[in-house]
Amino acid sequence: MAILVVGSVAFDSIETPHGKVDHCLGGAATHFALAASYFTDVRVIAVVGEDFLPHHEAVFRARGIDIQGIERAPGLSFHWTGAYAGTMSEAETLGTDLNVFERFEPKIPQAYTDSEYLFLANIDPVLQARVRSQMQNVRMVCGDTMNYWISAHAENLAKVLRDLDVLLINDGEARMLSGEQNSVRAAQKVLAMGPKSLVMKHGEYGATAFFGAHSFPGMAATPRPFRAPALPLAEVVDPTGAGDSFAGGFYGYIASQPKLTPEVFRRAMFYGGVMGSFACERFGTERLQGVTRNEIDARFEIFREISHLDSSAV
Repeated sequence: MAILVVGSVAFDSIETPHGKVDHCLGGAATHFALAASYFTDVRVIAVVGEDFLPHHEAVFRARGIDIQGIERAPGLSFHWTGAYAGTMSEAETLGTDLNVFERFEPKIPQAYTDSEYLFLANIDPVLQARVRSQMQNVRMVCGDTMNYWISAHAENLAKVLRDLDVLLINDGEARMLSGEQNSVRAAQKVLAMGPKSLVMKHGEYGATAFFGAHSFPGMAATPRPFRAPALPLAEVVDPTGAGDSFAGGFYGYIASQPKLTPEVFRRAMFYGGVMGSFACERFGTERLQGVTRNEIDARFEIFREISHLDSSAV
């Protein structure tokens, strides 16, 4: 089952208490695609500049990711510069150079039109809606957004939300979108805007899934919210892209399964946490490039263990 992801392939310059890197491969679509590729086939639509070289292409090809949808344009690729300090819970943006990404107009290759799953990464909601309108036959649509689109492009974003199966955003974005400070009330308001399900990310504290009446067709009752923990890491080197890697692991696992059920959704939350944790262990995409399936499965078992309450111990 192939996932089509539309988003940014970019370069990041990052400084954390563990060091500094310049122009490492990054972008929402990059992190998502690498994480999802361990579970299913992935196709990417993005735009890059003349600084995107064969060795950058090789990162995608090594994971079997289809990149014929990555457009090459004159100029430089999207470049983000940021720094983390202290607990590294939030980045300070030092520079955002959109470059060729400023004129991004997603073009869907004919070979991609049979994709069964669609992920709308964090881009202009006008572009998200345009891509969605051209992919009417997909089985499932998941999407992401950010505070800028929520505050400055609410009307366009509302059109996208109405057509999502799952929205993945962090708790701060959920509060901004809903106008509610309480997470449960915020989730209820977001679900009322259209998404069938909501995955609210809490950074180092994991993620919570909230469900609407139509999350799982055929079910008489709406499932209760489900909380998946984050894996405690002894050392976080670079959290950039962790949320996109979570989304890749989450959606990649769902696409690998024959049917979406509450159990599949819950397992997907754990696999999202697994891939997000790997992303934090090295700068950029370095760790995601080299992880093995055995490592993924071993870490999934750790997640299962730390979230299990043995009734005999109560």
